[in-house]
Amino acid sequence: MTVQDHFAGDARTMRERMLAGDFYLADDPELTALMERAAVLAERYRAAFAEDYATARGHLAELIGELAEDAFIRPPLHVDYGSNIRIGARSFANFGLVALDVAAITIGEDCQLGPNVQLLTPTHPLEPGPRRDKLEAAKPITLGDNVWLGGGVIVCPGVSIGDNTVVGAGAVVTRDLPANVVAVGNPAKVIREL
Repeated sequence: MTVQDHFAGDARTMRERMLAGDFYLADDPELTALMERAAVLAERYRAAFAEDYATARGHLAELIGELAEDAFIRPPLHVDYGSNIRIGARSFANFGLVALDVAAITIGEDCQLGPNVQLLTPTHPLEPGPRRDKLEAAKPITLGDNVWLGGGVIVCPGVSIGDNTVVGAGAVVTRDLPANVVAVGNPAKVIREL
């Protein structure tokens, strides 16, 4: 089987393509090294958390691109790179946050994320050939200020959730949600205004 050269004439690195939201290959050596760094820091954070929070916090601050001083994340935390994540003041994430930050993930101020929330920026081609060739892209996720995501919420690539919005446990957010609403279900639908 012949693999098509999807990048002919494009001199950008895979990381540059990834950050631009274009197709790239995730097994690129530079990206692999960055993922390995993130895995080490996330594990150091988890291991130190119970016994020496100051040391643990240092690992978390090194892992996350922008981390407000009073933001709090309970381990375990799973990320692709960590460096593409911004977490605002007084925000809290419970156990098991999965934040696949191939594209930017922005968590506003005063957000509450329940256990096992997933923020998933990666996308893959629908066409079988490019998907077989392991192409990947991503779309950013943005949570406004004072957003509450119940346990097990999944936020899909490219979604923005407005300020003060509450998303019920187990919901799958496939489209943008406005500010000041409650949304539940799969796919998440607005059921009332706040």
